Amino acid sequence: MEIPATIRKRLEDFSRNVFVEQGQAPSKERYTSPAHDRRVLSSLPLQMSLFFNMCFFPLWWISELIMLHLKYSALPDYYKFILVTVLILMTVIEAIRLYLGYVGNLGEKIAELAGFWLLSILLQLPQILFQLFNEAILVQPLERGIHIVLALFILTQAVAGFVALRDLVRHTESQFHLRQFD
Repeated sequence: MEIPATIRKRLEDFSRNVFVEQGQAPSKERYTSPAHDRRVLSSLPLQMSLFFNMCFFPLWWISELIMLHLKYSALPDYYKFILVTVLILMTVIEAIRLYLGYVGNLGEKIAELAGFWLLSILLQLPQILFQLFNEAILVQPLERGIHIVLALFILTQAVAGFVALRDLVRHTESQFHLRQFD
């Protein structure tokens, strides 16, 4: 499954604008290392977090489904709709997010890693924080525990993803400028 070219281009442009310092001018000293091309840029902390998140997510999903079933009759109709919608959205987004994280990190692809990072920050984090801190949805102790763990995974991945994406963009930029010097 490949990201369409227009979306890939926009994510790469976004990454370059956000993760490369504007005042950073290329210098020839930055590009003189012959081993510069062979460096592995995949982030081990990010990959470990993605792996453990992938193992944890089915447990989160089953727990969330059971808790939703137990408290469903006590919830107002609008919260029933919201919680079912959030569960469906989080399931779909988490599958896409984990896939993009794996492909982006291991394949050292900027667009996929940027998509992973944006999904983490803009969609998953607000949804999990809503479920964690909104007492009107009758948060149960099991839910609170699994939401805290998932929120920690998402925050860890957002930070590690930012660092990995920044390093990958800087490396790609240096390779681009190195080719211009030749």
